[in-house]
Amino acid sequence: MTVFERIESLRKSKKISQGKLEKELGFSNGSISKWKTSMPTLERLQKIADYFGVTIDYLTTGEETNASSHRNGDITDQIDKIMFELESEDGPLYYEGKPIDDRKMAILRNALEIAFEKIESKKK
Repeated sequence: MTVFERIESLRKSKKISQGKLEKELGFSNGSISKWKTSMPTLERLQKIADYFGVTIDYLTTGEETNASSHRNGDITDQIDKIMFELESEDGPLYYEGKPIDDRKMAILRNALEIAFEKIESKKK
């Protein structure tokens, strides 16, 4: 199934016309039809994903991923998951079997929070 077909399926399940969807999202008339043969921009995919409550991954692949928690603004859960992976014994922040110190881990966590917040603010 293509991106266009997934959007059409979502649109039809909500019983909304293509024209009304385009108008509500601020797209020009006929722009969605063009996606039969081309790919929409990431910004437009995000608007559609937000409108239908799905992820961009779903629109492009048909499968939901953990990105939905990030999309919903749950930055803390995403960072917790990343930090858990980094702090694990097999994680990349171990040197000779010893973890990096807590101060450096706190700095890394802070940097991740800032990065995720910037990503979220650009989506709005």
